[in-house]
Amino acid sequence: MTHPEPTEPPEPVRPTQEEAVLLLRLAGPLQAWGSRSAVNQRETGAEPTKSGIVGLLAAACGHARTDPLDELTALRLGVRVDASGTLMRDFHTVSDYRGRALPQAGVSAKGVQRPTSPAKHTHVTARYYLQDAVFVAALAGPRALLERLDAAVRAPAYPLALGRRSCPPTQPVSLGVHGGSVEDALREHPWQASPRARERHLDRVGREQGAAGPYRPARVARPVTVEDPYGTDVVQDVPVSFDPLARSFTERWITRDWYAVPTGFPPSDTGPDAPPDTSPDAPPDSPPGGPSDAPPGHDPFTLLR
Repeated sequence: MTHPEPTEPPEPVRPTQEEAVLLLRLAGPLQAWGSRSAVNQRETGAEPTKSGIVGLLAAACGHARTDPLDELTALRLGVRVDASGTLMRDFHTVSDYRGRALPQAGVSAKGVQRPTSPAKHTHVTARYYLQDAVFVAALAGPRALLERLDAAVRAPAYPLALGRRSCPPTQPVSLGVHGGSVEDALREHPWQASPRARERHLDRVGREQGAAGPYRPARVARPVTVEDPYGTDVVQDVPVSFDPLARSFTERWITRDWYAVPTGFPPSDTGPDAPPDTSPDAPPDSPPGGPSDAPPGHDPFTLLR
């Protein structure tokens, strides 16, 4: 009688890591999210870049500039604009305190900068910032990693900055780790603009819409940018290395949308009689009490009012 040869037991199925979302509140007197290098004109984008947010997390964790970034760049990012802020231009002049002519930007074959010809003693530069802007950033990834990042942001190894070292954030920066997707977190987390900014925005919109009383809808439409491999726009802001001698970036695809987010006003102010949000920021045909997620109606002259 022959016995069948013993077979190896099947390899146990390893559970996948639980996914979660870390929410960050990016707010401060000044922010600067540059996506292009420039010497004379240091611009800022209208919303945080992935490189800026990855840099903030790397500083919180105490990473060196030469450390790998794969763990952080793999996180899926979404950004909601809760207050767009205003643009500020900071004017600078540069000169040599010894009265010498400034050197040229280029270098010779020996690596030496020649003086400008004709001699130039003053150099003009400009730096741009966002004033009083508020953003909510959502990062999706393994819960264990996000909980570690959450703890690091609450007790950072290095000072945190909103794009540039001269732009410290206001507290709180971390809004905690949540379940669900990036889209769910950005759609359901309350509006983070200050109470005064929210009331001023809604009062203005109420006057434009002819509201008879206080304008306090339950939801308001806010612009959102979400990382999406099937997106329609591409941005080159994913850092490959922060090494000063080998800085490099790659691209990612994004989708732009509008989400109806909770305003945070008391229910007594957002009852069925509250006027709908039909501001230029809101999608058309919004239901009473707040807008839907339909495509937005856009008034390009709103920014000029």
